[in-house]
Amino acid sequence: MGSGSGSDSNGWNRARGLAVKTLLLIGGALLIKRLRKSTTRWDHAHFVSKALTGQKYSKDQASRDPDNYFNIRMLTCPAAELVDGSKVLYFEQAFWRSPQKPFRQRFFMVKPCPKELKCDVELSAYAIRDMEEYKNFCDRPRDQRPQPEEVIGDIAEHLTTVHLKRCSRGKRCLYEGSTSPGGFPNSWNGASYCTSELAIMKNNEMQTWDRGYDDDGNQVWGQKEGPYEFKPAPTSSFNDMFSPLNFPPPPSMERRIEGSFVLQE
Repeated sequence: MGSGSGSDSNGWNRARGLAVKTLLLIGGALLIKRLRKSTTRWDHAHFVSKALTGQKYSKDQASRDPDNYFNIRMLTCPAAELVDGSKVLYFEQAFWRSPQKPFRQRFFMVKPCPKELKCDVELSAYAIRDMEEYKNFCDRPRDQRPQPEEVIGDIAEHLTTVHLKRCSRGKRCLYEGSTSPGGFPNSWNGASYCTSELAIMKNNEMQTWDRGYDDDGNQVWGQKEGPYEFKPAPTSSFNDMFSPLNFPPPPSMERRIEGSFVLQE
């Protein structure tokens, strides 16, 4: 009888152990599901807003391929918030050695994608009514910038919209997306429409690829080799200051740059 009792006890302990493991597995699965559900549409929009914010440079890419890419400074910062919660960011690009002279300025509006679309974040670019007033907006003290109510009033015509989705597991990106297949109207350098692609990468990096096409589908501006790759601001050094990558290109190259970045229209 003693051995029988011990066998029953061991069987009971094994059954109880299996039950506990099963409950833990079920509980873990429910917790993961709950955590996933807790990421709201606005959480995605806020994450993308933060990822866009700050200084990023294309220096590494310009070092690898100086014939096709320049060392560009991309600077983005919060500018206003709309009543529906949408974030308005100010964005500018300039050559590293002349940050006070941006050649591209935009407002970005970041918000969740409409529910009927299969995406997470909607990122729209808008022109600025008085670009001169906003030069170096992010570098200025807050009390010397246009205030949020002024920013909202200075949002001009809509330029493009990119719909971003979370990247699938295993990819280097966190969010990626593009404009709709037909792109958006654009008349620079003989174009009839333009397209944009954007990828929010890990390590606070970003890839952008803007291109313009004519009525026949021929590319008339923008990079042909691939997207620009921007990385967070590097630690500056004395040698970096005098690198040829950091000086504005000669006038003969300006048209190439305009085609790559679409200067102010």
